[in-house]
Amino acid sequence: MENIQLKPTSVFHYFDEVCQVPRPSKHEEKIRAYLLAFAEKHSLEVKTDEAGNVLIKKPATPGMESLKTVILQSHIDMVCEKNGDVEHDFLNDPIQTYVDGEWLKAKGTTLGADNGIGIATQLAVLAADDIQHGPIECLFTVDEETGLTGAFALKEGFMEGDILINLDSEDEGELFIGCAGGANTTAEFAYQTIDAPQDYFFFRVAIKGLSGGHSGDDINKNRANANKLLVRFLTQLQAKYDFYLCHIDGGNLHNAIPREAEALCAVPMKYKEPVRIDMNIYTAEIENEYSVTEPNLRTELSSESPVAKAIDRQVVKNLLKSVYAVHNGVYAMSQDMEGLVETSSNLASIKMEEGCIRIVTSQRSSILSSRQDMSEMIRSAFELGGAKVTTGDGYPGWKPNPSSDILRVAVESYKRLFGVEPKVKAIHAGLECGLFLEKYPSLDMFSTGPTLRGVHSPDERMHIPSVEKFWQHLLDVLAHVPQK
Repeated sequence: MENIQLKPTSVFHYFDEVCQVPRPSKHEEKIRAYLLAFAEKHSLEVKTDEAGNVLIKKPATPGMESLKTVILQSHIDMVCEKNGDVEHDFLNDPIQTYVDGEWLKAKGTTLGADNGIGIATQLAVLAADDIQHGPIECLFTVDEETGLTGAFALKEGFMEGDILINLDSEDEGELFIGCAGGANTTAEFAYQTIDAPQDYFFFRVAIKGLSGGHSGDDINKNRANANKLLVRFLTQLQAKYDFYLCHIDGGNLHNAIPREAEALCAVPMKYKEPVRIDMNIYTAEIENEYSVTEPNLRTELSSESPVAKAIDRQVVKNLLKSVYAVHNGVYAMSQDMEGLVETSSNLASIKMEEGCIRIVTSQRSSILSSRQDMSEMIRSAFELGGAKVTTGDGYPGWKPNPSSDILRVAVESYKRLFGVEPKVKAIHAGLECGLFLEKYPSLDMFSTGPTLRGVHSPDERMHIPSVEKFWQHLLDVLAHVPQK
C-alpha cells in the first residue's frame, strides 16, 4: 500500500498485511497460517475445525464480562479476477494496492476487500487494548465465494456467542438483516465434431469491456451479459448463412456477471464482408441499448486460420436457441421490501471440454419456492434443447427479523454517532448468515461493512472514508451490547 496515512490506522495496517497473503478460494492455507500466528503472537485462544474455519477468542474488557458474547465474522477467501493484460499469480503474488482519490484499488486485479476488510477489522479489534467490549469470538470461514463450504461445514458448539455481526456487506450506512438463498443449475450439451469446410471464412468474434460485477448485488443494474450478447449475434449469423461454430467460451465465475465471451466461427468465403457489416450493425444496436450501463462495451471480429473440426450443427442449433431462451437478470422484485430484488438468474459461463459444452447458471431468491421455480424454468429451457441438466443443493436465505435486539442497538448507535438513520435492508447476494442460523437458530444477527464497488471484478475498489465510519460504528455497537 502506498505510504499514505489511511485511517483508521490499525484497520488499514492489517488490511495491508492481509493483501500480502495469497488466499484464493479453496487455497486458504497461507491466510490460515497467518491467523494462527497472529493469535499466538497476541496470546489469544484459537482453534480450527475440519473444514479449516478459524475461531479466535478475546476476553471482555475488565468490567464488561456480563455483556453477551459477540461473534465477529468474515470469510478468508477472495475472488481472483484480473484483466487479460495483467501478469499475476494469485497463488503466490501479493495484491498490489494504490490510492486513487478517496478510493483504494488494486493494479489490474480484484482488490480482495471482499472480504479482506472484514478480516482486517477483526484483527484490529483483537489486537486493540484501548476499546471497550464484552467477550468476543472472531470467526474466519473458508471458501465462501465458490460454495459457502466453511459455513456449510460449521458444527454446532464450535462457537458460543449469542450475537453475530457479519462484516461482509458493501454499503456503509446500511445494515443488512436478510439475504437471498441460491443454487447453481448446470447444463451439459454432449457433441460430436464434424469436418469443417476449409474453403470458408474463419473468424473470431468477441464481446469485451463489459462492467460485469456481482451476480447478486449488481443484477439489478441493467448491465449486459457477455454470453447473452455473443449468442444473440451468433443466432443472427446462423439464420442468414451456412454457419459453423468451432469453439465458444464466455464468463468464468458462477457468481460474476460475465464481462467477456468469444467464439470461433466459419461461413462461406463470399460472406466475409457481409459478416463484418452485420457485426457493425449489431455493435451499433447494443451500444445504443447499453449506452448508460456499458460505456466501454466493444466487439471484435478478426480473421482466423481454418481449423479442422467444428461442433455438430444440430447441437449448435440447440445450444444457441437454449441460451437465447434462458432467462437472465432480475425476474421478480420483493413485495415486502421496496427496491429489493427477490428472484434472479445469471447466465454465468459457457465452457467447452472434450465432447461437452458446459453452461453454468446461478439462481437467487429470498423465497425458497421462488428460487426452485427459477431453477426449474432454466432447466426446462435447456432440457428442451437436449442438454443434461443438474441443479445443486444450494444454500438457504436469511429471513429478516426487524425486532432484533442487536439491530436496535446498531440503529441507535448510528443515529447517535452520525445524526442520521441507517438504512435497514435485505440483500440479494448470498451471505453465510442463513447457514449459521441453521446450526445456531438463536443467533441475533446483522451484517455491515464499508462501501465497496465493483467487487468480483478488477474494478473492485473500497471507499476510504467509509472505513472509518464503519469502524467507529462497530466499536460503539460493541460497547453497547445487551447484558446476558
